[in-house]
Amino acid sequence: MNAGLNQLGLTHVQFVLLAGIIWLSQAEETITQARLAAHAKTDIMMTSKVLRALEKRGLIKRETNSKDTRAKSLKITPEGYEITISATQIVDAIDRNFFGILDNHIHEFNEHLVSIVNANKTRV
Repeated sequence: MNAGLNQLGLTHVQFVLLAGIIWLSQAEETITQARLAAHAKTDIMMTSKVLRALEKRGLIKRETNSKDTRAKSLKITPEGYEITISATQIVDAIDRNFFGILDNHIHEFNEHLVSIVNANKTRV
């Protein structure tokens, strides 16, 4: 995955966070770093560090939250949106290639994965 995303100068974590901002912004007006970290299931400090790098590249904007001055609100820039769309196409192609071997059994495979996740929910 990283090799494919490297074509765009992104790591997998950077892609996940960019995609998370786009996803969350469809339903929420304000997205904080803490909300994004919870959504992406990433460590808040690591998330902050990665977001600083994305901000330096001009892919996102981090602004002081008007409701909580300790928090940062996140917005994707037009360049960030475009690179995320391109990255999504790369990730989709990699996924199709990797899971393509399952052919007509993909539905069964997904059902088994859901069963495994559900069976282990109480263990985590």
